[in-house]
Amino acid sequence: MIDCGEGTQIRLRQQRVTPARIHHIFISHLHGDHVFGLYGLLSSMGMMGRQVPVNLYGPGRLRELMEQYLKYFGPLPYEIRCHAPGKGDGSLIYEDEKITVEPIPLKHRTRTYGYLFREKEKPLNLRKEMVEEFQPGIAEMVRIKRGEDFITNDGRVIPNREMVHPPYRRRSYAYLSDTRFEPGLAERVAGVDLLFHEATFAGNDEKLAGETLHSTSRQAAELARLAGVGRLLIGHFSTRYKDPFRLVEEAREIFPRTDGVMDGDRYSVPLERVAPE
Repeated sequence: MIDCGEGTQIRLRQQRVTPARIHHIFISHLHGDHVFGLYGLLSSMGMMGRQVPVNLYGPGRLRELMEQYLKYFGPLPYEIRCHAPGKGDGSLIYEDEKITVEPIPLKHRTRTYGYLFREKEKPLNLRKEMVEEFQPGIAEMVRIKRGEDFITNDGRVIPNREMVHPPYRRRSYAYLSDTRFEPGLAERVAGVDLLFHEATFAGNDEKLAGETLHSTSRQAAELARLAGVGRLLIGHFSTRYKDPFRLVEEAREIFPRTDGVMDGDRYSVPLERVAPE
């Protein structure tokens, strides 16, 4: 999960997602609209009898927030583990056998991070017909999956590309929460398949966006264009706009592959990259 605003549990029930499935929560920053739902969610997990740890990732003061929470509402039957980004640029905050997560420092009124999720490279899949023809041993199949060529008993070299299916493309998703427009971020999210970028204000409110360290819809689209992303999602719209679709239209003038996200929307990252328009 990324961020946990007020009403998160309601949205989880609406989407039929049980809290028991949530093991990692990435918090962008400690403003209320991004964390007010965290206390209730953690408490509900405890009342459900959870025993496995919950990992929280975010600014260093998140640990202090959790200490205060446990002081007044603890103890819980499970452990809360807090993880803060390291000081090194490009360092990972999370990694498992399938994905890596990289924190991206943002410019806002408090310490704020975006997050870049990338799939790890998967082992190559052998072609069934080639296995039946050449009957490689287990050790040989492991080497082929690593990308090595296959050598037959009579010394013939079968190129790896003939032995395996084309490799899966590593998909990626970047989440850039509340932030001032920073063209330099384009390098950090270059080429990602799916980018969420906050778009609190419309283009004619660019001055206000700068004063509050937020972005406009046009600025979000410009970053997507500079980064060459596959698709842009914008949200976090100010309530001053009765029709947020106006902001989506503005963004599409710069980056056509833009969608405005609303509660309950779902988006997938396809295995095949969307061709530029």
